[in-house]
Amino acid sequence: MKNVPKIESRQYSILIVSSSEQFTAIIKNSLSERRFTAIVTRTGAAAARRTVFDRDFDLVVICVPLPDETGIELALDIAERSNAGVMVVVPSEIYASALERVTDSGILTVSRPTTKLVLSTAVRLLVSLQDKMQALVMKEQAAREKTEEVRIVDRAKFALMEQKHMTEDDAHRYVGKLAMDNGISRRKAAEMILDDLE
Repeated sequence: MKNVPKIESRQYSILIVSSSEQFTAIIKNSLSERRFTAIVTRTGAAAARRTVFDRDFDLVVICVPLPDETGIELALDIAERSNAGVMVVVPSEIYASALERVTDSGILTVSRPTTKLVLSTAVRLLVSLQDKMQALVMKEQAAREKTEEVRIVDRAKFALMEQKHMTEDDAHRYVGKLAMDNGISRRKAAEMILDDLE
């Protein structure tokens, strides 16, 4: 099985939603400044929803409860409407019920009281998952582009075979030579051929 490409230089934005300044400070202190370009904080669900509506975040950390709602609904909304990695930190007495509600939505749940190490590790886990997801998106995009290139090159080869009466091997070589002679991709060469022939 091939490894997923590693995204070394990717930087992230994070939204921290908590009414506790102490919690917000702990999360901020656990973040690597190299990896986070934007650290935005909100103290309530309504303000967080407005912020998420205005911009995308890579990670969202919510300390439950919030002054205007529990915060679980906010986490579920964000997980459903975005590609952000979402984590909720909940009081131990509601941990089991919160876990049951949010796990199928891909939301990481941490029980509190907790330690700085656990919170830091959970944030690192979210970053790692986002890295893997981004790498898979890039891999899928590359595969789609390659498939499209093959389709266009095949169209050009068939056009050469039909209109210039070339064999398939000759058409294949012609596309490759045109690409090499002009220092362009095979796809670009195929597009040039199609433009000339169609």
